[in-house]
Amino acid sequence: MGDAKNGTFDINDYSIIKEGEAEILMHRKNQVFFNKTQVNNRDMSIAVLRTFINKRKEEHEAFVSRKAKAALKASEEKSNVSVNGEKPQELEVNDINGACDGNSAEPMAEDVCGVSVEEPEKPVEVKAQRQLKPTKVLEALSASGLRALRYAREVEGVDKVVALDNDKASVEACQRNIKFNGSVASAKVESNFADARVYMLTHPNEFDVVDLDPYGSPSVFLDSAVQSVIDGGMIMCTATDMAVLCGGNAEVCYSKYGSIPLRSKYCHEMALRILLACIESHANRYKRYIVPVLSVCIDFYIRVFVRVYSSASAMKETPLKLSYVYQCVGCDSFHLQPLGRTVTKNKSVKYCPGYGPVIPQDCTDCGKKFNMGGPIWSAPIHDQHWVTSILNDVNATKDRYPAYQRIVAILTTISEELPDVPLFLCLHNLCATVKCTAPAAVIFRSAVLNAGYRISGTHASPLGLKTDAPMNVIWDIMRCWVKNHPVKPQAADQSGSVILSKEPELQANFTRAVASLSKAQAKKVARFLPNPEKHWGPKLRAGRQVTSKHVSLLGPDAINGSANHEDGEQPDGKRQKTDDTTSEPQP
Repeated sequence: MGDAKNGTFDINDYSIIKEGEAEILMHRKNQVFFNKTQVNNRDMSIAVLRTFINKRKEEHEAFVSRKAKAALKASEEKSNVSVNGEKPQELEVNDINGACDGNSAEPMAEDVCGVSVEEPEKPVEVKAQRQLKPTKVLEALSASGLRALRYAREVEGVDKVVALDNDKASVEACQRNIKFNGSVASAKVESNFADARVYMLTHPNEFDVVDLDPYGSPSVFLDSAVQSVIDGGMIMCTATDMAVLCGGNAEVCYSKYGSIPLRSKYCHEMALRILLACIESHANRYKRYIVPVLSVCIDFYIRVFVRVYSSASAMKETPLKLSYVYQCVGCDSFHLQPLGRTVTKNKSVKYCPGYGPVIPQDCTDCGKKFNMGGPIWSAPIHDQHWVTSILNDVNATKDRYPAYQRIVAILTTISEELPDVPLFLCLHNLCATVKCTAPAAVIFRSAVLNAGYRISGTHASPLGLKTDAPMNVIWDIMRCWVKNHPVKPQAADQSGSVILSKEPELQANFTRAVASLSKAQAKKVARFLPNPEKHWGPKLRAGRQVTSKHVSLLGPDAINGSANHEDGEQPDGKRQKTDDTTSEPQP
C-alpha cells in the first residue's frame, strides 16, 4: 500500500474508499473533506469531460479538413491562372530569373518556368500538420484528490491533472492517495500547495478544463478561472450556497453574484441562471464569453459546464442573453425583461438598450405588485446536442459510473426540456392560488398543447412545467378547469377571486393530447429517483467537531460512532443518546 508498508503512517487510522477506478485513504478524524453524496457530481463531470475531449477531436478534424480544402481551392485557382494566362506567367518568371524566356529549350529553363505548377502542394502540407494538444485539467480545490484521480484513471485523452489546495493536510492526503493509486496516477496527477486564485492568475490560457468545486460559493474563483482556461476550453463550476442563491439572503447573493434572487418554485433554476450570468460577467472583462453545454441542479447544489471563447464582437451579444424577472407577489405570474436588443439596418447591426417596461406596475391577472430580480441568464442553459452525446456515452459505458441510474435520470429529463424557455411554473401553486383541486399533469399538458403552445417538464422539480404559453392563457385554462370543478367562494380581495372573476378569453380543450407525455414518461423511465440512503446531503467542513447538533446531517450512528472511536470502544447499537459534545470528528 505504498507508504503504508514503509511505516510512514498507521494504516489503522485510515479507511479505504473506492469510487470508480480510484481508491483513496481517508483519515477517521475528518481531517480532509470528503462527501460520498458528491458521487453524482463526479460521475456527471467525468461524462462531460469525455464528451468534451471527443468534441474537441471532431472540431480539430473539421478545422484541418476545412483548411485543407481552402488551401486546395486556392492552389487550383492559382494553377488555372498559370495555365490559362501565359503572359502573366512569363512576366513573373522573367522578374525572378532573367535567364528563362519562352524560346529557351534548356531543361533548366523548363524547370524554372514550370515551378508555378508544383506550388499548390506546399500549402496543403503545411496546413495539415497542425496537431491537437493533449488535454490538461486543473482541479482548483482538490481536498483528498479523488476527483483528480478519477479523471486521470477513467478518462482517455487526459494527459495531466493539476490538483491544488491551500490546506497542508489536504495536499499531504492527495499526495498519499496519488501514490496509493499506482504508476498511472503518479504519472498524470500533480498535487501542489497553492492558493487557487493566485495559481490560475499566474497560469493564463494554460488549461483545457478548469474544475471549481468549493465548499460554498465559487464567486471568488471565477475571475481567475476565466483567465486560466484556453480559448474553447471548459469551466466546470459547482455552487453549494443554495440558501443564498435561492433568495434566503438577497443582499448576500447580490454581493457575491451581482444578481437579486427571487423566492419562488423556480428558485433552483434561477440559481443556475444567476451563476451563468456571473461567469459571463467575469468573462466579458477579458473579451471573452461563455456557451453553456449543461447546467444541472442535483441534491443540495448546482453545477454548470460552460465553454469559454475569446471574441470582442461576439461579446457584444451578452445583453441579449440577460434579463430581469418580474414576479407577482399575489399569483404565480412572472415576466422577463431583456437587457438589450438589436437594430438591423442594411447589413449593419446596432446593439441598443431593451424596451421597457414589459408590464404595468400592477399585475394584470390579480392586481398585486411585482418583485423584481436578476439579471439572470435567459438564453438556453443546455446544448441539446451535447446532452444527447453525453447520454449516449453514459449508456454505452454504464459499468464505469457508480451513480449511473441517477445521472441517466437527470440527463433524460434535461434532454426533454424546452431549451428556449427560461424558468417554469408549478401546477400545484397555480391550483393553490385559485383554491381548486389539481388536474392531472397530463390533463393540464393537453390543454396547453391543444391551445397551440409547447410544454415540457424540468429536471429542477418533479412538479415543474416549462411552457411558452403566456400567463393569460395559463390562467384561462385554470378558469375553465374551475368552471368544471367548482370551488368555494373566497374573499373578494384574494388573488384567486380576482383571477376567477374574469371570463376566460380562451376555451380550454382538456382532451388527451398525443404529445402530453414525454418519450421517457411514455416508456415509464425513472426520472426522479429517491436518495439511495439516509442523511444523503451536505457534510461538515473538514476539521470541524462532530456534535449532537449534526444529527440531521450525519445521523445518530455517525455521532455515536465518533464518540466510541475516540474512547477506544466498539459502537454500541443500543445507545440512544446523542448529546455528547466532546467527541472528535469523523468523516
